[in-house]
Amino acid sequence: MSYVKNNLMPGERIVYSAKLSLWSLAPLIVIGLILCVFLIGFLILLHVFLKYISTELAITNRRVIAKSGFIRRDTVELDIRRIESVRVTQGIFGRMLGFGSIIVAGAGNPQAPIAGISQPMVFRQVFNEEREGLLSNPSSILASQS
Repeated sequence: MSYVKNNLMPGERIVYSAKLSLWSLAPLIVIGLILCVFLIGFLILLHVFLKYISTELAITNRRVIAKSGFIRRDTVELDIRRIESVRVTQGIFGRMLGFGSIIVAGAGNPQAPIAGISQPMVFRQVFNEEREGLLSNPSSILASQS
C-alpha cells in the first residue's frame, strides 16, 4: 500500500497522483545497462528501480503530498490552501518527452522539489483547479470533515 493512501485523513481523497518519468531516468538506465557486465551496473539499475517505485506525488482535496525514499524516507505535506506557488521547469528534452521538475512552495517557504515527474503541466493544472475550488467554496472542507 502506498504512503499517500496510508496517510489520508478522514474525508480526504486523492484527486491526482503523479509518477516519475522513465525518460528522466533514461541516462542512469543506459549507464546501468552498459555496466551490467560489472556489478556496478546492477546496483545502478537497482537504484533506478527503487527510486521509481518509492517516489510518490499526490494532490488530495486538502493537501499536496510528496514522498521519496525507500529505506530513508523524505516527505513533505503542504495544506493546499497554504501553497503559494507551483513552479514547473522543463528542458528541451523534458518538453519533447513529457517530463519535468516541480517545486511546490508554501507559506513560510517550505518547498517540495520533485525532479523528473511525468506530465508536470497536468499536475499544475489539476492543482490549480483543486485550489480554486477550495478557495471559492471553503465550506467544502468543513463538509468533508464531518
